[in-house]
Amino acid sequence: MHPARSCVYDTPMNPITDTASLAAFCERLRTAPFITVDTEFIRERTYWPVLCLVQVAGPDEAQAIDPLAPDIDLAPLFDLLVDPRVLKVFHAARQDVEIFLHLSGKVPAPLFDTQVAAMVCGFGDSVAYETLAAQLARARIDKSLRFTDWSQRPLTERQLHYALSDVTHLRIAYEKLQHKLDKTGRTRWLDEEMAVLTDPATYLVPPEDAWRRLKPRSSSPRYLAILRELAAWRERDARERDVPRQRILRDEALLEIAAHAPTTVADLGRTRGLSKGVAEGRQGAAVLEAVARAVGLPETDWPVPPERGEGPRGGPVVELLKVLLKIKCDQHDVAQRLVASAADIEMLAATDDADVAALHGWRREIFGEDALRLKHGQVALGLSPDGKRLRLINLVEAEGRDVPLD
Repeated sequence: MHPARSCVYDTPMNPITDTASLAAFCERLRTAPFITVDTEFIRERTYWPVLCLVQVAGPDEAQAIDPLAPDIDLAPLFDLLVDPRVLKVFHAARQDVEIFLHLSGKVPAPLFDTQVAAMVCGFGDSVAYETLAAQLARARIDKSLRFTDWSQRPLTERQLHYALSDVTHLRIAYEKLQHKLDKTGRTRWLDEEMAVLTDPATYLVPPEDAWRRLKPRSSSPRYLAILRELAAWRERDARERDVPRQRILRDEALLEIAAHAPTTVADLGRTRGLSKGVAEGRQGAAVLEAVARAVGLPETDWPVPPERGEGPRGGPVVELLKVLLKIKCDQHDVAQRLVASAADIEMLAATDDADVAALHGWRREIFGEDALRLKHGQVALGLSPDGKRLRLINLVEAEGRDVPLD
């Protein structure tokens, strides 16, 4: 690890607004082992994020780049973001990566996400950047401008200072996290997560899968088939018109329509929260067509309800697995959310073949294998003789001898 660098650059408060200056800046960074990157964007009125500012820091300088400037082409930046010789460091990278993929058609790589790395290194679930900067860079981040309108011009010096602080302190945070990963031998844990973040399929969700974002009221396959068609129609329409999904049709209305499966304009008009004008107009016709398509599908094409650890056996198993997850994550100093979500636990309780990350790679090593053994009565949870520690009792191989979890 390189010695921690000062985050105080002689940084100009004027953003880059022309292609020549951007190209020169990016060329200077091509010899850097890593750069830190962040974006500011707005998404309240559009489906696709509107990129308003890009902040990039290298070893000796940090710059804000104005993508809304009339005389700028971001091609030099896009080329730098896919340069295999330069590591790109983000914090909570998903939204930033989605923006660059949409604009350039490519995912930034190689990539390092400090939020994920912090979860691997024991900083808790989804640690915020200001928390990480405070703990690792001893920096205080002013988040009072978090909800500023970044599309307004000109940007103030205070706005630019705030924006650049999101990449300057990130350099020190990255170096310290990378050092800890090397020291604990957990670099390969992070590699698995970065493979997901750099896969374009992570961001290109098919409209047919949009229903999975919702909270269905029923597990009926017929209901789910209607919901799938409705959500897919809304997703395509929102993308084409570049407006938020909720502007097309709110989630509550979508769920209501799926539950009642209207076949006429009059039926549709009785949907709570849906105006008569919408029911009788273009959107209403599209909704009824989506419902009709779903109803006309053969049962073999209906969605399979998600597996849940419910029923007489599911409840206790889920609770036991949650306890085991906490113990194992405390033992290995890793965030629980990174190992298994609540939905993953329910699926794991329901079947040994659950399609969850907890049954693969390093997660299986530290949790998944023992989770399966716990389900099948091969191990049990119990207290140590002094009553102060939970222990994993091997009921098969050790003939009841305690195996400490910590």
